[in-house]
Amino acid sequence: MKKLFLTGCFGLLIFSCSKKENTPVDATSSETTTISESAKSNLMGDQIIETLDCSGCHAVNEKMVGPSYQEIAGKYSDKDIELLASKIIEGGSGVWGGVPMSAHPQVSKEDAKKMVEYILTLKKK
Repeated sequence: MKKLFLTGCFGLLIFSCSKKENTPVDATSSETTTISESAKSNLMGDQIIETLDCSGCHAVNEKMVGPSYQEIAGKYSDKDIELLASKIIEGGSGVWGGVPMSAHPQVSKEDAKKMVEYILTLKKK
């Protein structure tokens, strides 16, 4: 019985310590900025990509589930930054095949643009 109690307490401790990055920075503040959102806004495009699930479907120079970043850079230009940023946030399908890209609504428009700007720098020369 003692082992069961200690196991339960340990599990509760681990659960209560997870996801701290989404805790408001200042609970008394009227701002709703969270630590993770604040930290991401200071990152560069490639760093933001690393914090998300992008690598599960995309790689820099080889097609995976989705196109490589170099393929995307070859198809689009700076005039498409708004469009591509919206696709990151809202998701999309049909452009690169039948597998849809999942939406990433947690990504701000500013961060999505940084991601696209980074991807566009990978255009083959």
